[in-house]
Amino acid sequence: MRQRRLLLLAALLAALTGLRLLLATLLPLVPDEAYYWVWSHALAPGYLDAPPMIALWIRAGIWLGGQNAASVRLLGPLAAALGVVLLADAGRSLFPAHPRAGLRAALLLSATPLLGAGAVLATPDTPLLFFWTVTLWALAHVPQASSRHGGGWFLLAGLAGGCALDAKYTAAFLPVGALLWLLLTPSRRGWLARPAPWLAALLALAVFAPVIGWNLAHGGASFIKQGGRLADFDWGRAWQFEAELIGGQIGLASPLIWLLCLVGLIRAARAAWRGDAGATLLLCLTLPAALVFLEHASGDRVQGNWPAILYPGATLAAGMATGDGWRARLFAPALGLGAALTALVYAQALWGVLPVPPTRDPTALQMAGWPALARAIGARTNCVVARNYGLASELAFYAPPGLRVIAAAPRWALFRLPAGGCGADGMAVHRLHPSAPDSGSLIRRRGAAAVAAYGLSRAPTPIAPPARVLPLRHAPD
Repeated sequence: MRQRRLLLLAALLAALTGLRLLLATLLPLVPDEAYYWVWSHALAPGYLDAPPMIALWIRAGIWLGGQNAASVRLLGPLAAALGVVLLADAGRSLFPAHPRAGLRAALLLSATPLLGAGAVLATPDTPLLFFWTVTLWALAHVPQASSRHGGGWFLLAGLAGGCALDAKYTAAFLPVGALLWLLLTPSRRGWLARPAPWLAALLALAVFAPVIGWNLAHGGASFIKQGGRLADFDWGRAWQFEAELIGGQIGLASPLIWLLCLVGLIRAARAAWRGDAGATLLLCLTLPAALVFLEHASGDRVQGNWPAILYPGATLAAGMATGDGWRARLFAPALGLGAALTALVYAQALWGVLPVPPTRDPTALQMAGWPALARAIGARTNCVVARNYGLASELAFYAPPGLRVIAAAPRWALFRLPAGGCGADGMAVHRLHPSAPDSGSLIRRRGAAAVAAYGLSRAPTPIAPPARVLPLRHAPD
């Protein structure tokens, strides 16, 4: 019976991964994905907006599958599949008294729209969530300090934690959580007197060192940009930002899964108070980040994807808490609702099934009509200048042969891309206000419905620096 159940779960995971790979093939890139694709053609130890891991992931996918959307996103669905397997094993190790806690956590996380969309899109959150889960998995296998073995698990956690830092700076909550766990857990505290945790910290720092070096060489550009978010406060709108944060997480996790995660963390807090090492680890990897996000939302907006790092630990807590009582009866409906909402997100992205105006539909605004827009611009000019980084990157990815794309904005000064311009015949493209399109406008559409309008004008000669020539799919590096 157990072997049959495992085969069924493996088949389910394979089918889900196949679906995500299919969606990765069918859906056009969103602007940020196209922007990260440009990064993959200008590899560097750091970038203004994030560390370099997503660029490396995309470059690896392109090396395996060529210049196409499916290759840009290839590692995401595969990493999501491996990640939920590791999450299930982490639960088995953390909660031996609840042998199905890890499996329930893996199912809950897989059913969230957060992972459903995140596993398809190539953004820094994709490798972040994977390496965060690997780190949690490694820490879950660290034995009591009385054991003579276990140092290797710390080193693996350090390596994965460093890779998480190379994906996104919010991974800094990993070493904070790990240190808190060792300090607060009597059965693990003795490890602090042994070299393994400190060697793991040095390994993580070594993996992250190129990002530090890039920032030092560029005036701390990325650290300042990301750290500067903490300085933007508007106390008068605190209630709005807090409501957006909580409401957004309920939507991204799905309501019932979010409820189970909340109840699970409460029960984990009780277990941690009684000295449970597994529950303490989950709290140390979730509560510090959750408190920081809540504090930040008291004065500024928290983007919905930022708290993604909370969900590996939160779903493990939910898996531990859903073994009996009303929580167990809620488990299947929670899975069903989460899967249904995820399927609805997929259907909306593919076909626009909900009666939402395209100008207000995030899936249409982000995905619809980019290839046709690039072809329309290529029919009017052989060189186009764009100041918006997302627009420039989309045009570069979908440009027809013969169209040269120039990106002109201060951020491009930090890229290892050739400087250049268009010359006298070049055109500049810019987005128009919805009320401004005229007969000469270029319309980006989903089917017959207009999503956005763009205008072309004569490009300035010369273009104010920095201006960079973007890579094209149809041209060699």
